[in-house]
Amino acid sequence: MKSQITLAVLVLLAIIGLYSSTYVVTEGEQAFITRFGKIQGLSDLDGNQTEQEEKPYIKTAGLHFKMPFVDKERRFEKRILDWDGPRIEVTTKDKRFIAIDTYARWKISDPIVFFRKVKDEVYAQSRLDDILNSATRNAVSRHDLVEVVRSDPKQINEQLLKFEIGRDKISVGIQSEAKVKMNEYGIELLDFQFKRINYAPQVQSEIFKRMIAERKKIAEGFRSKGLGDAAEIEGKKLRLLDSIDSNATRSEMEIQGRADAEAAKIYAEAYAQSPESEEFYKFIKTMETYKMTLSEKDLLILSTKSEFFNFLKEMKPTPAAPK
Repeated sequence: MKSQITLAVLVLLAIIGLYSSTYVVTEGEQAFITRFGKIQGLSDLDGNQTEQEEKPYIKTAGLHFKMPFVDKERRFEKRILDWDGPRIEVTTKDKRFIAIDTYARWKISDPIVFFRKVKDEVYAQSRLDDILNSATRNAVSRHDLVEVVRSDPKQINEQLLKFEIGRDKISVGIQSEAKVKMNEYGIELLDFQFKRINYAPQVQSEIFKRMIAERKKIAEGFRSKGLGDAAEIEGKKLRLLDSIDSNATRSEMEIQGRADAEAAKIYAEAYAQSPESEEFYKFIKTMETYKMTLSEKDLLILSTKSEFFNFLKEMKPTPAAPK
């Protein structure tokens, strides 16, 4: 009975020892072993890695072994990690008070250095906050607002301020400055970008008022130019209408003159053919003249010597129709 219990205890201890002597590294992890707090695989007396020495941490996924009970595996992410920075308020070179949101991508490039100086990812986030926020403040304070907001200095028009360094170059400068400092912590900074840039809440209302005033000024300029163009077009239209009217009047007078000449020619030919026609023409013209000059209310007094009276006297009355 005692032998069976002893065997069971030994089997249990063997299972526990086997379980504690193995560990699994996944595809997204990298790890190394520490024994009593010291990293295993480093040969110098201070526990530092020599230049020729192969890095002692493990990047290969799978089952690995360690000394049970005295060794402890330290696991770290091998994948790219996110950093979403807190909103910071910065004053630009041209004294604009703005609020900036930033983000970055990073990874643990050297787990041993990372373990010694940072310990874990939580503390690494605080170090990223300090380094990136400080680099962002320094970079933004050295540039005007238009350089922080806009990216391409070539895509500008007459209404926008000109600049030489855009937002993309500022981001690259911040990344280069912070990357050197992060290498000391075993961190590789892969990317840094501005996520949102806005005016600080306390100055937004004043900025918006100024923007509205500037847009109104620009709109007034467009409006004034439009009124000037409209007046110029109206003047051209009136000049064109006067020219058309003048040409039409001249054409009308020319046509009227040719018609009168043609009519006079026809009358002259008719007079030459019959003397009675000339008398009849005089009578008709006289009647037309009276018709144009007299109305129903006018009273006409004729002398016995007038031509019209002579016409009336020579007219024979028409015999009345039989009843």
